[in-house]
Amino acid sequence: MIILMGVAGAGKSMQGRLLADEKGYSWISTGEILRVLVTGKRRQEMLEGKLLSDDEIIRLIDKILELIDVHEEFMLDGFPRTTRQAEWLIEQAKKGRFNITGVFHLAATEEVVLERLKKRGRVDDTDTAIRKRFDEYHQVTLPIIDHFKAENIPVFDINGDQDARIVHDQILKNLP
Repeated sequence: MIILMGVAGAGKSMQGRLLADEKGYSWISTGEILRVLVTGKRRQEMLEGKLLSDDEIIRLIDKILELIDVHEEFMLDGFPRTTRQAEWLIEQAKKGRFNITGVFHLAATEEVVLERLKKRGRVDDTDTAIRKRFDEYHQVTLPIIDHFKAENIPVFDINGDQDARIVHDQILKNLP
């Protein structure tokens, strides 16, 4: 399993698509899945930048992992986002459910992220929602990187502000 991490707009989905096309990996984008499956009040909250609970997202990922061949390389994009989610994922790997090949952390500046997200024009990409995602990323998601490192899982920090092709080449260079 390859884990793609970074704030919204860092280029995770772009890299996920490129790797899926080039390497034939399954690409699991929690953002894409949630935009399709979540409805009603929860959808409105999500559009405002609120994350689903750990229990909700873990149940969803658990079900998705039952649908794919986890012994073939695949990518997770947008999961984990909290320490609890990361601990669940690491526990599943320790139980032998799958292997974690590495974590690719795409670091991007707020200026670049704001510019990219405004260009894509999704309804949930308001200034307020983007800033909220950036705050949550710094407070909740970034500490996960250290958690992975403490578990001796390879973490590759990549400058996500760069052109997508350069980022892609750096990811390929670090794949086994």
